Amino acid sequence: MQKKQENTGVIWFRNNLRVQDNQSLTKAIENHSKVIAVYFFDPKLFKIDSFGFQKTASFRTKFLIETITDLKKNLAALNITLLTYMESPENKMHTLCDEFSVGTIYTQKEWTREEIATDNFIKSTLPETVRFVADYDQFLYHPDAVSRDFSKIPDVFTIFRKKVEKTVAVEKECTVTKLSERNLIETETAIPSMESLGFSDTKTHAKTAFPFKGGETAALERLQYYFFESKKVSFYKNTRNGLVGTDYSTKFSPWLANGSLSAKTIYWKIKEYEAEFGSNQSTYWVIFELIWRDYFKYISLKYNAKVFRIGGILEKTYEWNTDQKTVQQWINGETKDAFVNANMIELKETGFMSNRGRQNVASYFAKDLLLDWRIGAAYFESVLLDYDVHSNYGNWMYVAGVGNDPRDRKFNTKMQADRYDQNHKYRKLWLEKTLF
Repeated sequence: MQKKQENTGVIWFRNNLRVQDNQSLTKAIENHSKVIAVYFFDPKLFKIDSFGFQKTASFRTKFLIETITDLKKNLAALNITLLTYMESPENKMHTLCDEFSVGTIYTQKEWTREEIATDNFIKSTLPETVRFVADYDQFLYHPDAVSRDFSKIPDVFTIFRKKVEKTVAVEKECTVTKLSERNLIETETAIPSMESLGFSDTKTHAKTAFPFKGGETAALERLQYYFFESKKVSFYKNTRNGLVGTDYSTKFSPWLANGSLSAKTIYWKIKEYEAEFGSNQSTYWVIFELIWRDYFKYISLKYNAKVFRIGGILEKTYEWNTDQKTVQQWINGETKDAFVNANMIELKETGFMSNRGRQNVASYFAKDLLLDWRIGAAYFESVLLDYDVHSNYGNWMYVAGVGNDPRDRKFNTKMQADRYDQNHKYRKLWLEKTLF
């Protein structure tokens, strides 16, 4: 057993807001006799972006506050104190390291442009004695096992999926041990309120398909319910294109997006469920969707900033327009398409929308209205509870014809509505005054 370092290990939480299966947490506890944790409510996350949207609007902000509140409680159960600041990490981390005699910062490895800039700035302010350890901790299939050269990641999902399923094993979850109560410290830091971040408190909409709270505790409760209590997972493939209610899909995505639930935890719970109740296409299909999530992360690793450019990873040139009135009609659910409108109103009112809905409204935005797809992606970033930079931009590129869709398809929203909302139940739910 290795000797623990006397200096302090700090876990800098980002989009890994959990104690179960958290590599940074595990390493800090293993390597240090003193451990603290920190989360920054970075003001940059709440600013207006270049398209005029607040990067993190009210729904995701409330979910984040709930998540950090839960994280603080779960860390306290391990006798680890969570410090919270309404500051940019690059402005605070070096003083934190001085104050607590920090030897190593442990965090989740990021690779998109804003996160890299933050990392580099932090490193430039730290003394040479402080180590910075960043680990990939948001994948189902760990990058070290997938490829040493991300430029070789296939541009077609099916090729990627078949390769990883055949050659890469999913690692076991990380485990943690409880520290002594002596590890706890006094802190005057506090988790901000919605009001202190500039929002009025957001009420949960009565019609929402996602009425759940943020945080690891709620995530694990949902996992237990969807698998072992209701056994809905055995019917997932048949219901996943639903539009109404809490149980047509897993609803894991918001917790996955901020890392309060790990992909590996879901995977091993599925394996546990299959061992007890049997496997079928539906149990596999949840894993299939996790592989899609991984895939967009690998595409982001391969193409880097190209995923944010108008030509996408294909560098295609289309005639996009940016008419603000048309964009606003799409946002408000005031287009000529009732199915699109219903989905957009659901998103605006709840911060959530089904996968089927997202494909349709994004296709309509890019292929029917011919609007710059990056505007739609930026709006989704602002309001979606489950915004994930890689999946969001990967999916928007895909439907806009500048990404990983080899067929460059366009959704016929009328046919989609007839197929998936045959009885108009969904449209009536969100367009109450509309006659059919």
